[in-house]
Amino acid sequence: MGMSAFRKMVSCVLVMGFPVSIFAADSGAAMLHSHGVAWLNGLYVPASSAIFTGDLLQTRSDSAADINAPGSSISVLSDSLVRFDGSSLKVEHGGVSVATSKGVATTAGGVHVSPASSKWTEFNVTDTNGTVKIAATKGDLIVTDDSGAVTLAQGQQTTRDDQAPSSQAPSNPPADGKTKGKAQASGPPAAAKGGILDSTLAIAIGGGALGVATIWVLSHNDNPVSPSVPQ
Repeated sequence: MGMSAFRKMVSCVLVMGFPVSIFAADSGAAMLHSHGVAWLNGLYVPASSAIFTGDLLQTRSDSAADINAPGSSISVLSDSLVRFDGSSLKVEHGGVSVATSKGVATTAGGVHVSPASSKWTEFNVTDTNGTVKIAATKGDLIVTDDSGAVTLAQGQQTTRDDQAPSSQAPSNPPADGKTKGKAQASGPPAAAKGGILDSTLAIAIGGGALGVATIWVLSHNDNPVSPSVPQ
């Protein structure tokens, strides 16, 4: 196969393959709107930002944040540490208020809370001092812990012990909300960092850039891949 034909084949594969992979990818992204000082993966977050699956959001005692995704609206309460997992949430400390028609569930310690149906459901979950409080404000919930699963009817509230050890909530970062360089020790745990860089969207963009660079090199190089006369 000649070099010209080889270049055309590679170019076609890259042009057709990358857009499909990008559009088929489910990045699990949502929009984050902070009200006051908040941190995403240990770094100060502006008033509006994208949030991806695996990202860790922390609010201060005088701040809060909203996460908006298709079919769901989530309010992260003050003094909270919450991991966003796209179709679910994990409350490490503090609380959330969830309104969803997409079945977004919430885990706090060893307690799992999920809508009982696909209908619009609203509920609150808080985890403080080893106690998980759950309130079903609209629609029924399924509450599951090590004792089994029960239905919490609309308008009812219940409490459960936080039976599973949660990640240690970090101390509040500096009052000015500024960080220098990488996340400092006062931010969320290091294991949660890098959510944005590891997201499907970032991988797709990186792959697309690699594909474009490959096409450019191949289309501007008339030398064979393995020259017959080594240099």
